[in-house]
Amino acid sequence: MTPDPLAELEAAWADGRLAGLAAPQEQAALDAALGPGGLERLGEHWGPGVVVGSGGSSGGRRWCLQPLAHLQASAAATAHWLRAVGVDPAACLHLNPLPLHHVSGLLPWLRARQWGGAHRVIPPAWMRQPRELAARLPLTGPPGSAAPPPALLSLVPTQLARLMVEPAGLAWLRCLAVIWVGGAPLPPALAARARRAGLRLSPCYGATETAAMVAALPPERFLAGVGGCGPALAGVELRLAPGSVALEVRCDRLSPGWVEAGVLQPLPGLRQGWWRSGDGARLSAEGLRLLGRIDGAIHSGGETVFPEQIEARIRALAAEGGWPLQEVLLLALPDPDWGERLAGLVRPAPGADGAALCRQLAAAAAGWAPAERPRRWLCCPGLEPSPLGKWERSRWQRWLLSLEAGHPLRDGAAADGHPE
Repeated sequence: MTPDPLAELEAAWADGRLAGLAAPQEQAALDAALGPGGLERLGEHWGPGVVVGSGGSSGGRRWCLQPLAHLQASAAATAHWLRAVGVDPAACLHLNPLPLHHVSGLLPWLRARQWGGAHRVIPPAWMRQPRELAARLPLTGPPGSAAPPPALLSLVPTQLARLMVEPAGLAWLRCLAVIWVGGAPLPPALAARARRAGLRLSPCYGATETAAMVAALPPERFLAGVGGCGPALAGVELRLAPGSVALEVRCDRLSPGWVEAGVLQPLPGLRQGWWRSGDGARLSAEGLRLLGRIDGAIHSGGETVFPEQIEARIRALAAEGGWPLQEVLLLALPDPDWGERLAGLVRPAPGADGAALCRQLAAAAAGWAPAERPRRWLCCPGLEPSPLGKWERSRWQRWLLSLEAGHPLRDGAAADGHPE
């Protein structure tokens, strides 16, 4: 009989123990991080909680310790936010399409456990088949029946886009009280489509190190056309590091640190209670607006460029022009004069002419500022983000550099290219 991971987690916490959460293919990496003493040694000091993976977008999987008290504080802050937008936390149905070993998959279950609501796991296959999802998990009752409980859902943009393609998926999404969208930037074109459809999206921001969400935009503000990830949740402070755009977070649920070889290492970037998250941002009266990963920013001709911002512009152009673009990723190439220049990896739609798409993109970018204009465009049929919608930029950077060196790796194939 297959063990129930939620029952095992409950049992560990009831005994005051830490639990390690990892995907099957990452279990060996977690075991190595825990070292010979395993969870027992850490648990003697920290009590119940989890060690869960963090990162992966900029290289290097880290194993983050979060005590149960921090997770519970996160759930309490989310409950406060829900009441402010007119939703009773105790009455909610928590729909969960994300894995337990991801902090955004752990928290829906913990919120339901803490608030007294219902929790329902959505199998990954249903998320790829919107009609089956709508048929198997209806969110409306028969005529004359009592109103269903308000349903909450956390998604990454890739999952949202997949559901919105099908009318049945779009109709199902319209029944949700709140749709938190995080884990990756929400493309402007997708946000515009969601607004036109009346979807109650709440773009949000958080990290494993902060025990999930620390900022979320109320759905009504999203529908009114406001962008970004909204204001900080209760108990959270956000600021920009002096003289920079580096986002810093202060709250009482920051992780004590990362586990390496059985030793808990202090959280990098933590100074006087403020944790530097690694993201670039702007702060305004409407809250937080992300610029992109600082470690992914490039420095070209004296300018700092956040590739995510340019990628969003490209996606919007492609959507407006009806170009057959499925994915785009901008990376840096060394340049003797500029320091770095952008290169664009693109995945065309099946059957589309990749070379023609690269020429279209090069022509569209011809009038952009030089630092923002990709020097090369490469067709890469294997280009895709991780299952959680995050770009493994270090992986694709290695692929690009191997291609430049004349030794392409097998992750993709540069079928066609176009210089600027």
